Amino acid sequence: MKKYQVVGIGNAIVDVIAQCEDAFLSVNGIDKGVMQLIDRDRAETLYAAMGARTEAPGGSVGNTIAGLGNLGLKAGFIGRVADDALGHFYEAALNAEGTDFPNPPVKSVELPTSRSMIFVTPDGERSMNTYLGISAELSTEDVPLDVVENTEFLFLEGYLFDKDHGKAGFLKAAQGCHRGGGRAGISLSDPFCVDRHRAGFRRLVKEEMDFAIGNEHEWASLYETDLESALKQAASECGLIVCTRSGADVVVIRGDERVEVPVHRVVPVDATGAGDQFAAGFLYGIATGKPLAVAGRMGCIAAAEVISHYGARPEEDILDQFRAEGLL
Repeated sequence: MKKYQVVGIGNAIVDVIAQCEDAFLSVNGIDKGVMQLIDRDRAETLYAAMGARTEAPGGSVGNTIAGLGNLGLKAGFIGRVADDALGHFYEAALNAEGTDFPNPPVKSVELPTSRSMIFVTPDGERSMNTYLGISAELSTEDVPLDVVENTEFLFLEGYLFDKDHGKAGFLKAAQGCHRGGGRAGISLSDPFCVDRHRAGFRRLVKEEMDFAIGNEHEWASLYETDLESALKQAASECGLIVCTRSGADVVVIRGDERVEVPVHRVVPVDATGAGDQFAAGFLYGIATGKPLAVAGRMGCIAAAEVISHYGARPEEDILDQFRAEGLL
C-alpha cells in the first residue's frame, strides 16, 4: 500500500480575498480577470488597500490537493513557505484539512511566504495579484523522496516551471514517482506560462508525464495550432489528457477512448479555484478507479460548487453531491 494516493507540488500561496467594485480595479491599476505577478512593494500596497479580507491556504495545485484531502483521499502537498506568520498559517490550515505538508517552514530566509491578493467583482470575475515570495524558490532539496516514491499519483503545477531549480525539482519528483510505480501528471496552469516554456512543457508532457490537464487556450498554445489538432497530438504523446472549455463540454482522451463530459452552466459568484477543484474532482475519480466519463463529471460537479460562493475551497460536501448524481 502506498502512503499517499495523490501528492501535489506547487506554489504554497496564501490567498487573501476581498470583494470590490470595478472602479476599485481602475483606481488601483488592476487588470480585470487575469493573474498578474507583482513585487513585494506592490503586494504591501494592495494588501493595505483591501477591504474585509479572508485568508485561505492556496496556490493552484495546493487548492487541488486540499480538495482531494477533503474528499477523503490520503493526500500530501510539497511546497515552500517561510518561518513567518503566513507560513505557519499555511502549514496549520492544510494539516487541519487532512492534507500532509511535509515541508517545515524555512528559517533564516529573506523572502516571506507567498501571497495572492484576489479581488472579486460583482460579476464573479477574480483579478489575482500574486507575490511569489519564497514559494518560487522550491528546488530539489524540497522534494522528499519518501513522499514522491510512495504515492499513486503525482500532480505538478506548471507555474513552478519558471525557474531552473523548479524544473529540477519537477524531474526529481516525477522520476521518484515512476520509480515507486506511480503516475505523474501536470497542470498546464496558464496560457502565458505555456508561452514562456513551450518547448520545455512539450518535452515534459511527452517524456515524463502520464497525464496532463489544461484548458482550450493552454492546449492550443502548447502546440501552436487549432484545438482539435493540439489534442490529437497531445493524445499521441501522453497517456491521458484533459481539456476544459469554459462552460463547454470537457474533453478527456486516453488512448483510443475519447469522452466529452457535459457541463451544466451556472452563473458564477466567484470563479476563483474553478479549474483547481475540477482537477480535484477528476483526480478523485481516476484515483478511485472510475470510468473517464464519471471522473470528468466529478470534476465538473466540484468546479460548479466552488464557483457558487466566494473562495477557492468547497463549502458543501462534494461526496454527497457525487452520491446525489449516482456517481458513488
